[in-house]
Amino acid sequence: MKMTSLQRRELLKLGGLMAAASAASGPATAAQAPAVRTKARIVIAGAGAAGLAAAARLSSALEGASITLVDARRDHYYQPGFTLVGGGIKSPGYVTTATSDYVPAGVDWVQERVEEIDPDANKILTESGRVLAYDFLIVAVGLSLEYGQIEGMNVSLIGKHGIGSIYHGPAAAMATWEAMSHFADKGGRGVFLRPATEMKCAGAPLKYTFITEDHLTRRGNRGKAEIVYNSNNNALFSVPIVSEKVRMLFQERDIKVNYGRVLLAIDPGKKIATFKTADGLEEQPYDFLHVIPPMRAPDAVRNSPLPWKTGAWAVEGWMEVDKGTLRHVRYANVFGVGDIAGVPKGKTAASVKWQVPVAVDHLVAQIEGKTSDSIYTGYTSCPLITRLGQAMLVEFDYQNNLTPSFPGVIAPLEELWVSWVMKTMALKPTYISMLRGRA
Repeated sequence: MKMTSLQRRELLKLGGLMAAASAASGPATAAQAPAVRTKARIVIAGAGAAGLAAAARLSSALEGASITLVDARRDHYYQPGFTLVGGGIKSPGYVTTATSDYVPAGVDWVQERVEEIDPDANKILTESGRVLAYDFLIVAVGLSLEYGQIEGMNVSLIGKHGIGSIYHGPAAAMATWEAMSHFADKGGRGVFLRPATEMKCAGAPLKYTFITEDHLTRRGNRGKAEIVYNSNNNALFSVPIVSEKVRMLFQERDIKVNYGRVLLAIDPGKKIATFKTADGLEEQPYDFLHVIPPMRAPDAVRNSPLPWKTGAWAVEGWMEVDKGTLRHVRYANVFGVGDIAGVPKGKTAASVKWQVPVAVDHLVAQIEGKTSDSIYTGYTSCPLITRLGQAMLVEFDYQNNLTPSFPGVIAPLEELWVSWVMKTMALKPTYISMLRGRA
């Protein structure tokens, strides 16, 4: 794709704005503060984006602390890139690095899965039975993909029988691309959906629908295909103005929308997906089916005292944290960040960038015997690809207010080339800087 002079100017301006925003952000300020001396024992459960970012910030902010990171995963996945792999835009290697690359010096990495969390006794148990006592705990264990809750579905089917699912990892995303590309070559009926649970990156089901439609169009097969998107409720996105914009784009591109549909079962042999509706069960035939599994908290959290006891997040086991401070409501020395946090918004990598500094600031202030006024306002970012070469950079908060980071350069509800460049090129370096506590 040849870059025009206007696009060059946009890219240069965006680069300058991103550099200025990074320099003015909380991370740089935190790095300049003198380290706090302490003997506190801090355990971080989970070494994904949130856990690694927290480890980096704490190791810079504290001197003498015992910081232990607990996670069995050797590979680190840049999960915002899964859609790009599944769309044929990036290779699987683009999203895969080593967890060890981001563990700060002086942080003890216990390479085991977290088995139990006991906040009453201030300890966690690993899968080998090792007990780790703590003074402070940061829970960043992410979430669990529950493919087994869909009858007939298991991860071995991804890439077969016209079934795709980008969420399961780089290999699954690549297999999904191959299945989707085959569909784009032939046409047929493409069925897309999202689950009825909370989920990470709620824009991913929409952007993958858009990407598939564009591949069909580019290959001259759009007229041979029917595309159906099944929403679990009566909206396409949690922010009303964004939901309406997506609805209009779907209508323009002849993408049919079914509301109030939840996937219950798959018959891979017959290529039939069964959905629950308000009127009963509904069977939908497909040639390509993009499965987004139900999602919930991992067992270590769900089986502990940490989840919400009542309300919308109790069944799925999300942690009961204050939405502004990320501190647990009932355990003052416990914080929840990233996907595990039971807050109204925030299951994106961009949210981690703003959640972790707040949680760390409150934790360090508590060590010092002080208080912090840092607040997480619910910032969430969704670079919503609408076709190859264009995207909308949608940023919003708890109140569903649009909160654009680059006013005058990126309009949040416009399909722009510069937003595409940010998604496909600019965001990963920022993400890596976040893991290292620099952004």
